[in-house]
Amino acid sequence: MTTNDLLKLEKKLGVIFKDDSFLKQALVHRSYLNEHPDFKMGHNERLEFLGDAVLEIVVTEYLYLSFADTPEGDLTNWRASLVNAKMLYEVAAELGIEDYLYLSKGESRDKNKKSRQFILANAVEAIIGAMYLDQGIEVAKKFILKNVVSKLDDILRNQTYLDPKSTFQEKAQEHKGITPHYEILEEKGPDHAKIFTVGLYLEEEMIATGIGSSKQEAQVDAAANGLKKMAW
Repeated sequence: MTTNDLLKLEKKLGVIFKDDSFLKQALVHRSYLNEHPDFKMGHNERLEFLGDAVLEIVVTEYLYLSFADTPEGDLTNWRASLVNAKMLYEVAAELGIEDYLYLSKGESRDKNKKSRQFILANAVEAIIGAMYLDQGIEVAKKFILKNVVSKLDDILRNQTYLDPKSTFQEKAQEHKGITPHYEILEEKGPDHAKIFTVGLYLEEEMIATGIGSSKQEAQVDAAANGLKKMAW
């Protein structure tokens, strides 16, 4: 990637890095290093770990200060809707981050939409981590407020913060008299960056599957897919 490419991305992000090596590393997926062992930088997973924490505290602070009379349970659901992989993928798509990723040839050809969504969501977290290291919390906060927290109005308007797991359980008990359960079908990836596939069951019948970067996120995805399928 050329310096000019990085500058284009910086303009999209609204941040000009003092040390653009932070930004460059945030774009390096683990698969790229498997094909380029001599590449001078590491992958972006440590920056992702840092960025995840920065994102969480900025969103939490905003919700806490902006909605003084809102109960903790609602704030938790709102935060989850803002910081999950689906939302961060939308942010990545709006900023065109995929064009700047360092991916292996195999990963570049992979058209699995879910897999690519997680890679891009993780890259957004890594970029936030890079901003934090390069220029501190205020610059990272400005980016998060502009690109992530700005989605809150749509979330509240469309009520997409409602917990699909709770909704599915209520519907299943009401219509079927059955309490749903979840089973892990597959785990992929290293311990710190696993992708889980779970099945949603009513007794022995699998209703839907879901994918997520945590067991909880995969269960929520499965419940959302189950709600669509059952059309309750």
